[in-house]
Amino acid sequence: MKKCLIILFVCFSSFGFAQDKYWQQAVSYKIDVTLNDQTKTLKGSEKIVYKNNAPSTLDFIWFHIWPNAYKQESTALFQQLKNDTSRSKKMEKYSYGSIDGLNFKVNGQLAVTEAHPNPQYIDVIKVKLATPLKPGDSVNISTDFNVKLPSYFSRSGFADGEFMICQWYPKPAVFDKNGWHEFPYLDMGEFYSDYASFKVNITLPSDYVVGATGVLQNADELALYKKLGAENAKTRTGKPALYKPIHKAATKMLTYEMDSVPDFAWFAAKNFVIQYDTIQQASGKVVDAFTYYHDKKNTLWTNSIDYTKDAVKHYSKWIGEYAYPVVQVVEGPVNNSSGGMEYPTITLITSPDAKKESLDAVIAHEVGHNWFMSMLGSNERQHAWLDEGLNSYFQFRYEAEKYRSNSLFGDAIPEQVKKLPEKDFLNSMYNALGSIPMKSPIETPSDKFTSSDEYSMSSYVKTALWLYILENEVGRDKMDKAFQYYFSKWKNKHPQPEDLKAAFETSLGLNLDGYFQLINKEGSFK
Repeated sequence: MKKCLIILFVCFSSFGFAQDKYWQQAVSYKIDVTLNDQTKTLKGSEKIVYKNNAPSTLDFIWFHIWPNAYKQESTALFQQLKNDTSRSKKMEKYSYGSIDGLNFKVNGQLAVTEAHPNPQYIDVIKVKLATPLKPGDSVNISTDFNVKLPSYFSRSGFADGEFMICQWYPKPAVFDKNGWHEFPYLDMGEFYSDYASFKVNITLPSDYVVGATGVLQNADELALYKKLGAENAKTRTGKPALYKPIHKAATKMLTYEMDSVPDFAWFAAKNFVIQYDTIQQASGKVVDAFTYYHDKKNTLWTNSIDYTKDAVKHYSKWIGEYAYPVVQVVEGPVNNSSGGMEYPTITLITSPDAKKESLDAVIAHEVGHNWFMSMLGSNERQHAWLDEGLNSYFQFRYEAEKYRSNSLFGDAIPEQVKKLPEKDFLNSMYNALGSIPMKSPIETPSDKFTSSDEYSMSSYVKTALWLYILENEVGRDKMDKAFQYYFSKWKNKHPQPEDLKAAFETSLGLNLDGYFQLINKEGSFK
């Protein structure tokens, strides 16, 4: 009997361990898309291989069809914008967007689809599986799609001859240990996506310059980008070297590939100036760096390649080496309610370039999201602070080290404070931040904040302050080692707050129960 009990204990223990073992779904995309710049539309098709690594069988897959968020004013996106006075300017003038032409097929057979029961969620659709998808098995899913791009008032769309193609293709929602995350698109509140490999063919008029997630596979186009970009990075005064199409054909097809990233975005304009340089990493790996900006008189973007390289070098030293072969930064339309929006290997900057310190800071922040969003793929809708707050902590350090500045305070920082050593300067900044009212707890889902101002203060600023409190206790060197350990454990995975806590406790050798309870505390703390 005792022997049988021991065997049963081992079996149950093994079963429990297996159930708790980390897993995540795997996805690969092959997408073909054509941009019609006259009608502001996309015509596309995609083929997806979806592998079920979960311990449970799936009978359906939720898909995000984000462009439908822009379709009508009853969607969750429009309702959020209308209820947030700080973003009311976005509603002054806009044109709608949508997605249609969907014809989902599963393993070649037309699939049954079902709308989401919430009427505001018309940007979510259920694709039913005729044959249940068992653990370890894969399924092939395909669909055509047509997208009507909205005017640029949130993240995706067109403005002033520039196209921002973001959240544009049908994408499986994440299924993890907590179930499905089939939430709708929102302006305040970001994303959560499975890691995937992408091969994307983009067809568009030949005179457009394109920046996209991943590595451009067209050797002649890439060589021209590098040649023009290197010239513009070297000679920053006078007329820049501008792009001219390589071939006489009216359209061109550009192919981009990338592995182990949670999203794919691309940007196109005829008048982009390109800058190009390389970044030598500590390991010896070389990263290509590009920036794309508009040819404006006295633009601060002539130094954008330097800011991009600096951001990668700093974050790589502090957290862990940049994993991708390319980093890119794009100048977008001015959007006073957002400094920029990040995507894997590429980011859009939408803040006015009033001064070099602020442009450098926003580029550093958005490039920094390659760590806190892409390489560390947390659920940004549920735990915005794991993305924005951790990133802001390093952004504030970056600004202090380079300029003795902080984007939140701008020109209000007294000159005598700017003359302080970096550590004293940061102490002064965080003491000032500690006096700012921040009511909501750090651990508040982004769609539960009452305003975008409150969202920003708690998810960005309060979290940075919370981390600085720990840094003051343990020292910067130990803090960096804790982040580096967290990065090494969770790179290309989906960490949650308890995973950050466990990594920090292991690295620091401390019990952080009391410290992590602060993420649920209302009000400010010093």
